[in-house]
Amino acid sequence: MILYTNVGVSDLARSTRFYDAVLAVLGHARTEDTAADGWAHWGPRYDDGVSFWICAPFDGGAPSPGNGTMIAFRAGSDAEVRAFHAAALEYGGTDEGAPGTRTYYQPSFYVAYVRDPDGNKLACVFHRYGAET
Repeated sequence: MILYTNVGVSDLARSTRFYDAVLAVLGHARTEDTAADGWAHWGPRYDDGVSFWICAPFDGGAPSPGNGTMIAFRAGSDAEVRAFHAAALEYGGTDEGAPGTRTYYQPSFYVAYVRDPDGNKLACVFHRYGAET
């Protein structure tokens, strides 16, 4: 069900060192060096399980529990992403980013962002989006 988790950080280098150390204890090495792109991640790739990511909060605010924290749910199609977004809005959620591609991640990254009624940020992601879908 869950695709990845993301935690906001204020100092990427310091946090990367911290997570490299604590996750190594659990047998997880950083998956790739993405620090130059502004984030780092550990764990499997998308189709192999849940991964863990860190980056500065996209809204430019200070990271805190909840700001920069997001749970992403895996979708099987772009239609599921749109349905997730619509259901969230119907049942008391708020829009944080309409369904569509986010090419700054990758051209096939189709996602919608919402906040639940308590303000927790959620994403629904179909990462295999293409013109033929």
